[in-house]
Amino acid sequence: MLISLSQLRLLMQTSTTSMTSVPKPLKYLKNSYNDMKNAYKKIQRKDLKRQFAEVLSVLSMAGAPSSSKECLRYCIESKVTKPGEWGHEYVRQLEVEIVDEWTNAPVKDEDSIRTKLTPLVKGIIKFDMKHNAEIAGCDLCLEIDQLNFLNEYLDNTNFERVCRYLESCAAYSEDIERRQILQIVADHYLRFQEHCKAMLIALQLGDSDLVHKCLTTCSDNVMRKQLSFILVRQRGNPLKKDYQGGDAKDIEAILSNGHVNNHYHLLARELDILEPKHPDDIYKTWLETNTLRRAEHDSARANLAASFVSGFVHAGFGQDKLMENTAGCWVYKNKDHGMLSATASLGLIHMWDVDGGLVPIDKYLYTNNYNIKAGALLAIGLVNCGVRNECDPALALLSDYVYSENSVLRIGAVLGLGLAYAGSQRSDVTELLTGVLVDKASTTEVVSLGAIAIGLINVGSADAEASSTLLQRLLELTPQKLSSTYSRFLPLALGMIYMGCRDIIDAPSAALEVLPEPYKLAAQTMLEAIFSSLSKYERLKDISVGSQVCAYVGTGDVLIVQGLLRICSESMNDDPVPVTAVSSLVTCCDQRPRAIEVTENRTKEKLEEKQGGSKEIGSPQAIATLGVAVVGLGEGKENSRIFGQIGRYGPIAARRAMPLALGLSSLSNPDLAVLDVLNKYSHDNDSDVANNAIFALGLVGAGTNNARLATMLRQLACYHAKNPMHLFLVRISQGLVHLGKGTLSISPLRYASKVLDRAALAGLLVVLVAFLDCQNLILSKSHYLMYCLALAMEPRWLVTLDENLQSLPVSVRVGQTVDIVGKAGNPKSISGGYVHTTPTLLSSGERAELALDEYEALSSVLEGFVILRQKSNVS
Repeated sequence: MLISLSQLRLLMQTSTTSMTSVPKPLKYLKNSYNDMKNAYKKIQRKDLKRQFAEVLSVLSMAGAPSSSKECLRYCIESKVTKPGEWGHEYVRQLEVEIVDEWTNAPVKDEDSIRTKLTPLVKGIIKFDMKHNAEIAGCDLCLEIDQLNFLNEYLDNTNFERVCRYLESCAAYSEDIERRQILQIVADHYLRFQEHCKAMLIALQLGDSDLVHKCLTTCSDNVMRKQLSFILVRQRGNPLKKDYQGGDAKDIEAILSNGHVNNHYHLLARELDILEPKHPDDIYKTWLETNTLRRAEHDSARANLAASFVSGFVHAGFGQDKLMENTAGCWVYKNKDHGMLSATASLGLIHMWDVDGGLVPIDKYLYTNNYNIKAGALLAIGLVNCGVRNECDPALALLSDYVYSENSVLRIGAVLGLGLAYAGSQRSDVTELLTGVLVDKASTTEVVSLGAIAIGLINVGSADAEASSTLLQRLLELTPQKLSSTYSRFLPLALGMIYMGCRDIIDAPSAALEVLPEPYKLAAQTMLEAIFSSLSKYERLKDISVGSQVCAYVGTGDVLIVQGLLRICSESMNDDPVPVTAVSSLVTCCDQRPRAIEVTENRTKEKLEEKQGGSKEIGSPQAIATLGVAVVGLGEGKENSRIFGQIGRYGPIAARRAMPLALGLSSLSNPDLAVLDVLNKYSHDNDSDVANNAIFALGLVGAGTNNARLATMLRQLACYHAKNPMHLFLVRISQGLVHLGKGTLSISPLRYASKVLDRAALAGLLVVLVAFLDCQNLILSKSHYLMYCLALAMEPRWLVTLDENLQSLPVSVRVGQTVDIVGKAGNPKSISGGYVHTTPTLLSSGERAELALDEYEALSSVLEGFVILRQKSNVS
C-alpha cells in the first residue's frame, strides 16, 4: 500500500503542473473520495496514515463540499510542511479555509487551534513570497491579523511589493487597523534602509516620534538632507524634537525654508515669466465689451479687486505694476478698509523673501492712516509665511501692535502673527495672542481673528491650554455677540487645534452643549458631526457621538459623511425635510417640489440680512456640506454625485455652501465636469449661490492658467457687468486662475496626494467659512481674510539638486499617475509622458520619472526638491 500511495502521490503532483486542464487524478478519483475516506479511518500505521491524509487533502478540493474544510483538516493531520509542492490552487484552497477556521474558532479553543495552524500559515507565506505571490500572502496575514508573520520572509526582492500593497490596503481599513498597518510598513522600510518612504508614512500617521526616528537612524548625510526637504513642505512642525546630529546646522538651514525664494526666481527666469503684468492683462479687457470697461473704470471696488489680483498673480515674484509704481501711489486709490488689503498685497508679492521683502513694506509703518498701517502689519506676516528666520522679524515687529488702542491695527498684527507662525506651535506667540481673547476691550472682530491666529499656530496639536482658552471665550459670549457673524470663527479655531485628533475630541464637544440654540448645533457641526443632537431623527446607534469633521479630515469615513448628510437633511423650521432611504448617498435629497417654499425662505433671509446681518454662527447645514468635502478630501469625483444631489434637492443653506465644497474637493484641478457644474451655478438667481460658485471657479483653477476657465470667467464678467459684487468676485477668481503666473497650487495634499498639510487646509477653511456669509464678510470690510489662502500656496514644481544642493538640470518624463500596486515586474508609474528639463511644473495628477539612468533620486516621489546622486557604475 505504501508503494501505491507513493505512485498516486507522484501522479497527482506531476499532473498539477498543467494549467489548461483539470488534473486527471482528481477527475478519476472524485467519485471514490468517500471510499478512500473510509479506508483512511481503518489505517493504523502513522507514517502510512500521514501520507494518505496528504493525498485526501488534495482530493478534497474536488470531492468534498466547499464548507466542509476537509482540505485543511487532512492537511493538519498529515503535518504538511511544504504545501507549495501541490501547486498554487491547493495553496489558495488552504488559505481560504485557514481564514475561516482562524476567525471563527470558538473562544475556549481559540489558542489551541491557532497554535496548530501557525506552522502551516508560515509555510504558505514562505511559498507565496518565493513564487511571486506576495499579494496572496499579504491577504492571508491581513485576514488573520498576523502581519508580523511576514517579517522573516521579506528580503530585498519582495519587500517593496509587499509594502506598496499593504499601504494601499490601509486606505480601506478602519482607522485603528490603518494606523497599525502603516506603522508596520514604516518599520519594514526602515529595516531595508528606505528612509524616504518611511518618512512619508510617518507624515501620514502624524507621528513625530517616528519622524525623528527616520531622521536620526539614517546614516547617510545626503539622505538626511533629502528627508529635511520632505519635512519642510509640512508647515505643521512634524519634527517636534530638536535634531542633535553633526550636520544639525545644515538640517536647520533646510528646515527654515529660506531656499524657496531663490529657486522660485530661478524657475521664473527659466520659464521667462519675470515680467510683471497689469491686472488688465490678466482680465484681457480688450476682449470685453466697452460697457463693462466704462462701468468698472476707477471704481473703489474695482481698484480693490485689482489689488488682490496683482498680489495673487505676482505672489513671490517681488515686483508688480501697481504697488511698485510709487508715483501713482496705488494704495491711495482705494478707500478706507480697501487700503488695508491693498497694502497687504505687498506682503504676498514679496512672500518668502524675508531679507528683501520687509524693506518696501517698512515705509508704510510710518503713515498716519491706520488702515494702511494695518495692511503693512499684515504684509509682514505674509512675507514670513512658511519661512523661518533666526532674527524672528514678524514677532519683533508685530508684537507692539497686538494690544494697540486702535482695533484696525490689532487686526493687522493679530492676523499677521497667525499667518507668520502657522503650524509652528510657538508657545510664546500663543501666550501673546491669548491676551487678545481675554481682553474685555477687544471687539468681536479682533477676538475672532485672535482665535483664528491661535488655531493656525496650534493646528493639529490638540493643545489643552489653547483649546481651553478658546472654549472659555466662546462660552462667555453674550447672545448679542453670538449673533455676530464673526463668532463663527471661534468654533472653527477650536476645530483647527483638534484637526486629525479624533480620539481626544469628546471633551471640547461636550463643553459646547451649554451654548443656546441655534448656536450650539452650528458650533458643534463645525467641530464635529454630532448625531445624538439631532432630536428630529432617530439616533444612529452604530455611530459614536462626537464623530468629528476636523478630526476626521481626509479620512473619507463613510459613517461620518452619512451623519453630515443627515444634518444637511434637517430643516431649520419646525417641519423636517423629507429624506430618501434608497441609499446613504442621497440621504440629504428632498424629493418634493419646493419652488414656493424656497422663494419664501430667500425673501425672509434677505430681509433679515438687511435689517441686522447674520443671526447665526453659521448654518449647520452649510457647515455640514463643507464638512463632507473636508472629510472626503482627495476623493475627487467620488464626491461629485453627493454635491449634485445637495445642489438639486438640498435646503437653501446647504445649496449655498455646495459650490464651495465642490471647489474644495477639486483644488487646483480644473476638471471639465466640475467647471461646467460651477459655471451653471454662477448664473443662479440666488446671489449667495452665484457668489460662492464664482469664487469656487477660482479655487478649482488656482495657479493653472486654464484657458477654458479664463474664457468662462471673461464671459461671466460681461454677464455680471451691472452687479459690482459679482464682478468683484469674478476678478478675484481671474487672479486666482493666474496665481503665481501659473506656477503655484493651493492643494493641501502633498506627495501623490498621500500627505496632508494641515496648516494649508486650515488657511483654506478660514476663507471658505468666511464665504458662508459672503455679504457681511468678504464683500463688506473683511476681504483681507482671503489672504489666508497664502498658507496653501506652494510652487507645483520639481527641482533637482546635486549632493551640494546646487541646481542640477536633468531630463525627466512627466505624465499621468498610474496605479502599479500588484502589477507584475517593474512597470512604469506614469503614462503618456512628455520629456522636460528640470526645474519643471507638475499639474494635478501628474508624476515625474528620471528619463536617464545616469542619476538616482533619493526621494521615492519626484515632487518639490529632490536630490540626485550619480550612480556608481556610470562614469
